[in-house]
Amino acid sequence: MHYSHTVQQALGFLLGLTDEDTAGRIRERIGLPAPAPESPEATRRRMYRVWSWPRVPASLPLWILQEDDPELNAVVWYHIGLDAGLRRAVARGIPFGPGRTEPVPVKRDLPGEEPEVPESYVRHGLVGALRATTGMAAGRAAASMILTPDDWHTVTEADAERPLPGYARWALSVRPDCPPALRAQFGSHPKFAHRVRQAGVLAGPAAYATDHGPAAGVLEVLAMGHLMFPTRIGEAEDALRPLVRDHLGDGEEAWAVLAQIVGTFHGTAPELVVTAGAIA
Repeated sequence: MHYSHTVQQALGFLLGLTDEDTAGRIRERIGLPAPAPESPEATRRRMYRVWSWPRVPASLPLWILQEDDPELNAVVWYHIGLDAGLRRAVARGIPFGPGRTEPVPVKRDLPGEEPEVPESYVRHGLVGALRATTGMAAGRAAASMILTPDDWHTVTEADAERPLPGYARWALSVRPDCPPALRAQFGSHPKFAHRVRQAGVLAGPAAYATDHGPAAGVLEVLAMGHLMFPTRIGEAEDALRPLVRDHLGDGEEAWAVLAQIVGTFHGTAPELVVTAGAIA
């Protein structure tokens, strides 16, 4: 049976949540080729291909940047053109991994430069620029100057002392690296939560794995997790593994049904796994 690249990646990721013997037997049953070693260039092409999927979450660059890997940062650089804050941080070698303080080496062949420093920041400083915000563009510009944990701490304290303007809060909340405590400090109005969801800002890979679809596209992204965000991919695996065990297990018919429907299934990965198990 011929499987598209997306379906092969999706099935491979789910099979990776089983044991080696089960995975090998299921691959043989459904006619899925074993993953072949690939060159570094092929790996890079596959990573770029993931970004072509239109619903890649905005939090994905953050998970990758948390590896503090110059090669991975170079890949991310091409896909964060609209996020001036992340782009500025990469250009300056700011680390994102928890507890890391050493600068991350910057590949000097990155095209373009970091975004221009906003005039309001030069005139008023970080908190002053945020307080002077009168529109979304100005809010995003001021928010792009938050680069380090100390910057986020300063902004959190400033907002607690006197709430920042609404546009500044919006701009801060849709940055994927905004600390959850600060986002919670902004409140829980439904419109606010909706805007964060629309921006693709997620709590982590587990939320992406369980709450987003179509399943094949989500699983294709997660299949690159061991290359792109190995520190965080375990969260997604842990979220899906019990479902795979309980609804697919080592049942060849259940996996055969999954292989037939995954390419056209519009629901989430958990819904896909449960549906395949129920049909079988």
